[in-house]
Amino acid sequence: MRELIIEPGRTERNYWQDLWEYRELFYILAWRDITIRYKQTEIGIAWALIQPLLTMLVMTVVFSRLAGLPSEGQAPYALMVIAGMLPWQFFAASISAASQSLVGNANLITRVYFPRLIIPIAAVITSFLDFLIAFLILAAMMLWYQFWPDWQIVCLPLFVVLAAMAAIGPGLWLTALNVKYRDFRFVVPFIVQFGLYVTPVGFSSTVIRERFGDTFYMFYSLNPMVGVVDGFRWALLGGQASIYWPGFLLSSMVTAGLMLVGIRYFRATEKSFADVI
Repeated sequence: MRELIIEPGRTERNYWQDLWEYRELFYILAWRDITIRYKQTEIGIAWALIQPLLTMLVMTVVFSRLAGLPSEGQAPYALMVIAGMLPWQFFAASISAASQSLVGNANLITRVYFPRLIIPIAAVITSFLDFLIAFLILAAMMLWYQFWPDWQIVCLPLFVVLAAMAAIGPGLWLTALNVKYRDFRFVVPFIVQFGLYVTPVGFSSTVIRERFGDTFYMFYSLNPMVGVVDGFRWALLGGQASIYWPGFLLSSMVTAGLMLVGIRYFRATEKSFADVI
């Protein structure tokens, strides 16, 4: 049984060690959220398949059939869209769940001590399960189109980690703000909806670069999900997808910076959560 010692300054000195000591709480909170999400639903976990599938179909019709935008190389347009849709929905679900996680666990926060960082990260883990389920759509479509990935597929886990980092940074910042300012729950859906329009999910980012040039594309890459989506397509579509490495590196640096700022702000406000919430 682990002994908890309460003394001045101990939390600051041992915070990251405590995070590891309470690792089982990650699994408990994540499993609880999963069971609650699909409890008393008619089709249950199939919702994780229906949402990206329908979104992919709509985007394929709008951007390919109506707008006439090109795909990545010779890859089928629907396959290009789903390759960008999966990381985006993982990001959107993670940031939405993380931003509401502290308020949703108010009773737990006010009763016992544990590193509060566990709660929003557990929300990201829950969203990762939906991502894995939705990945079945991509696998089925690759079989349908007889389209096989190249060696770049081994890099896919790195881009999954990058997508999680892109969600954790803003998610920590927003969940800390939501504890004090509850109207932020209305801001998050707007951010997610707006982000979908400025992220190359339904179209190739190559279109942006070709039409507006490298300088504008570097500015466009300040959106952290641009690098994530480009990385996913490069890993999944192989030689059919190109990746502009200067833009990708800039996008990755923004992701890392947002995560560090998010953790720092969360830690700075964490000690007041129990009093304010």
